[in-house]
Amino acid sequence: MGDLEYQEALKMGKKEYKSCVQHGRFPYLPVLDDILSREEIQTEQNMGLMQIPLDFVVGTSTKGRTYSFAANFMPILDMNTEFAFKWAALCEAQVNEGIRDPIVAYEYMNRYYVVEGNKRVSVLKYYKADSILANVTRKIPKYSEDENVKIYYEYMKFNDISCLNNIEFSKPGLADELIDLTGGKEKWDPDKKIEFNSLINHFTKAYEFRGGRKLPITIGDALTAFINVYGYENTLNMSDDEMSMDIVKCWNEFIVLTEKHSVGLVMNPASTEEKKNIFSYFIPASAKKFTVAFLYPKSPETSDWVYGHDLGRNYLEETFSDQMKTICVNDVTEERTEEVLNDVICQGADIIFEIAPQMMKNSLKVAVDHPDIKILNCSLNTSHKYIRTYYARMYEAKFISGVIAGALAENDKIAYIADYPIYGMIANINAFALGATFTNPRAKIYLAWSTSKGYDRDAFLKENDIHIVSDQDMITPRDAGRQFGLYEIAEDKTRINLVMPLWNWGVFYEKMIQSILAGSYQSEGSSEGKALNYWWGMSAGVIDLICSKNVPAGVQRLASHLKGDIKKGDISPFFGQIRSQDGTIRNEKDRTMKPEAIMEMDWLVDNVIGSIPPRKELVAEARPIVRLKGVEEKK
Repeated sequence: MGDLEYQEALKMGKKEYKSCVQHGRFPYLPVLDDILSREEIQTEQNMGLMQIPLDFVVGTSTKGRTYSFAANFMPILDMNTEFAFKWAALCEAQVNEGIRDPIVAYEYMNRYYVVEGNKRVSVLKYYKADSILANVTRKIPKYSEDENVKIYYEYMKFNDISCLNNIEFSKPGLADELIDLTGGKEKWDPDKKIEFNSLINHFTKAYEFRGGRKLPITIGDALTAFINVYGYENTLNMSDDEMSMDIVKCWNEFIVLTEKHSVGLVMNPASTEEKKNIFSYFIPASAKKFTVAFLYPKSPETSDWVYGHDLGRNYLEETFSDQMKTICVNDVTEERTEEVLNDVICQGADIIFEIAPQMMKNSLKVAVDHPDIKILNCSLNTSHKYIRTYYARMYEAKFISGVIAGALAENDKIAYIADYPIYGMIANINAFALGATFTNPRAKIYLAWSTSKGYDRDAFLKENDIHIVSDQDMITPRDAGRQFGLYEIAEDKTRINLVMPLWNWGVFYEKMIQSILAGSYQSEGSSEGKALNYWWGMSAGVIDLICSKNVPAGVQRLASHLKGDIKKGDISPFFGQIRSQDGTIRNEKDRTMKPEAIMEMDWLVDNVIGSIPPRKELVAEARPIVRLKGVEEKK
C-alpha cells in the first residue's frame, strides 16, 4: 500500500509540471528565500501551533526540496527513489492512523512556505485534506502603499480579531468591512469562531454551486458582499435553499468586485429632448401618474441639507405636475430605512431618492428584492450595482470661489470651514486652495472642521488673524444672518457676503427623471461589472456660483469667464502639477487629473494648513456618516 498512490500522485505532478512549462510558469514549488530577497521584512512574529489551510500552503522555505515537487505539491521524482519510498510510507501512515506530527512553516502575505514537512503536505494534499497542523512564524513585510501589502495588513487585523486564517480578500477595505458587519473589533470567542466557520462552509458550497469559481474574487470578497446585503444574523439563519436563491439575486454585487474601478462615473446627463415633449412619447395623457419618493434623514425645518433637496422635490413636482407625484418621508434613521423603503414601495413608488449615505446599507436587501424599482442614494464613491449613487461636482464652484478669495485676501490668509471629512469634501477643499493660488501665489488656506470636538469659529479666525472665510454652502430658511458661502469679516465684525455656491437639486432631479424616461438610465446600467455614480457639475446646471455686488467688477468678470470655461470643459481645477502637503507630486505638469483620483482624494494640497481629522476627533453626531463615507489622511 502506498506505491499505487505514489504512482497516481506522480502522474498528477508531471501533468502540472508540463502545463506550467507550456504556459511559461515556474514548474516547481515557489521558494520563500527567493521571494524575500526582493522584499523588505519589517519583523517576524511567532504564531505558535495552529491548523493552517492546505490550499494556502504554496511553497517551500529553501531550494532544498523545491525540485522534488511540481507547483501543485505533487511529487515528480521516479518510483525507485528514497523520496518515493518515504512518501509511500507517509501515505500508509495517513490511512492507518493519520499524520499527526506538525510541520514547520513560515507565513508570508497569507501564504505558507514549508521549512520542514514538505512530504506530509504533499500526502495530505493528495488526499484533499482541508488543513494541517503547523508551527508557524509570520514574516511581516514593511508597510507600503502597494495594494497587496495594504490588503495583507487589513487581513492581519482581521486574523487578530477572529483567529481565523481560512479566508482572504482581494481588495482593500473588505477585511475591515467584514469586521464591522460581524459585530466590531472585539476578539471573537470560540463559539463565534465555530459559528463563522460553519457559515464559510455553508456559503462556499452554495456560492460554488452557482458558479462562483468562475469569478476572479475570493470567498472572503463574496461573503462580505453577501452579508452587506442581507446582514450577518440573517445570513447565519438562512437555509441552503434560501442562501442559494439569494446568491443568484445579488450576483451583480459579486460582479462589481471583479472590476479594478468598480464605480463607473457618469459626468454629464445624457442628451434628451425638451422636457415639455419627452413625456408625450412615454406616458400618454391618460396614463396613471408615476410616483417619486424622497427619503430624508431629518426634516427641511431642521436641516439645511434636507431643505435644499426639498426645494428640488418641489421644483420637480411643479415642473411635471401632470405626469408625476412625490412622496417625502422625514426623519428616516439608518435603522428605519428598510421599513420606510418597503412602505413607499407599497404606496407605488417607482423611483426613490435617498439623500443620506447612511441609508445605503439597509437599502441593499430591498433593492435586490425589487430590481424593477429605481433606488438612488446621494453619496460618492459607493460600489453597489443595485443602487446607483449621485452627487454634484461642487469642487468646480469652490475653485472659482478660491480664485475670488485669493484676489481679496490682503494678508494672504483665508479660512476654509469644512463639515464632514467625507468623499467629495477633500476635492472641494483642494480645488478652493488651488483657485486661491490662481490669483495669489502666496495664499494660505487655514482649514477647520465644524464637526470636530471643541470647534470655535470665532476663536479660530481671531487666533489666525483671518478676514476672508469660506463657510457652509447650504441655503437656510431659518437664519438669514448665518455664515454661508464666501464672506469677509469687516473691522466692525460684520460679515460682508461675497460669493454663494449653489446646489441646484431641482435641475438635477429634473434631468435624472428625463434620463430615466428617455431610456438613457437603463442603457447606462447595461455594463455588468460597474456600479454607477452620477457626478454632474456646472455643465449640467446642477452647480452654480453667485457673486454679490461686494466683489470688485474685475474679479467678477474673471469669475464669469472661468465659469464659462469650466462649463465648456476648456479648463479643469485639477490641471497641471499639484503637490500635497508632504511634497509628493499628485498630478503631473500638463495633465488633467482623472475623475476617479479627484473623487478618492485623501490628501491636502501644499498651501493648506490643517489636516483631515480621524473619526475619534469628531463630535458624536458626525461619526455615523464619517464611518460610512469618511476619508482619513494618508500618513
